[in-house]
Amino acid sequence: MEERVPAIRPARGLDLAGLRATLWSSQLTVVLPMVTAFAFLLGWQAISVYGQISPAILPPPTMVLGQLSENFPLIMKHTIPTTYETLFAFAISIPLGIVLAGLMVYSVLAFRALYPNIIFFQLIPKIALAPLFIVWLGIGSSSRVTFSVFICFFPILVATAAGLQSVETTMLRLCRSLRMSDWQILIRVRFPTSPPYIFSGMKVAVTLAIIGIVVGEFIASQQGLGYLILFASSRQQTDLALACIAVLCVVGLALYGCVALCEKAVRVPPA
Repeated sequence: MEERVPAIRPARGLDLAGLRATLWSSQLTVVLPMVTAFAFLLGWQAISVYGQISPAILPPPTMVLGQLSENFPLIMKHTIPTTYETLFAFAISIPLGIVLAGLMVYSVLAFRALYPNIIFFQLIPKIALAPLFIVWLGIGSSSRVTFSVFICFFPILVATAAGLQSVETTMLRLCRSLRMSDWQILIRVRFPTSPPYIFSGMKVAVTLAIIGIVVGEFIASQQGLGYLILFASSRQQTDLALACIAVLCVVGLALYGCVALCEKAVRVPPA
């Protein structure tokens, strides 16, 4: 007679425990920020109402929400140009940062010529340069977009350069043993392995792009959320200003989320 080998059953208890831990961790990642935000808003409401603080100084969240509902068409009217200019500046900064990073990694001479000057200009306080962009380029979207590009291309450049230089030495030796030129190594080896670094820089840059546009709207503009915030603050309409800031946060989160989704969609080939 054939001897039957008893089937080995999987440790269902361990699998269920691991699954529960994973589900709990994912739920905690979603729920915890929501609870923190709700607690912040609740504390803000309590301080504003029971702390006897003037609404002109710190309006409660309910008043801000009411102002957002009442002036929603006006706020959306000013949201469109801010979002458009932010996307335009961000779209320019991506190829600019990537091309400059590739050039500096490809050529030592270009690195020595460009990198110190780029670092020097980045050390200058950006707010101090904003009025000069208005003087040089005039009152209009061109000055705001250029100023925003000046701010947000740098994280993309630094992150891309780090990604291009992250190729292992053994891989570079193998490429050179195959008589690949520096240009071929850059295009076929360095760039295909650098998207995670590039997207990290893009996540930082997209938030800086909004800041650059809003700062430009503060200085010289007749439209945009920055202009509306300044207009409301000058008339002590703090609730309207905070409503505009809340919309800015939503726009920033949406743009950041789009970059994160694009990052997940990109599949990096194994090195």
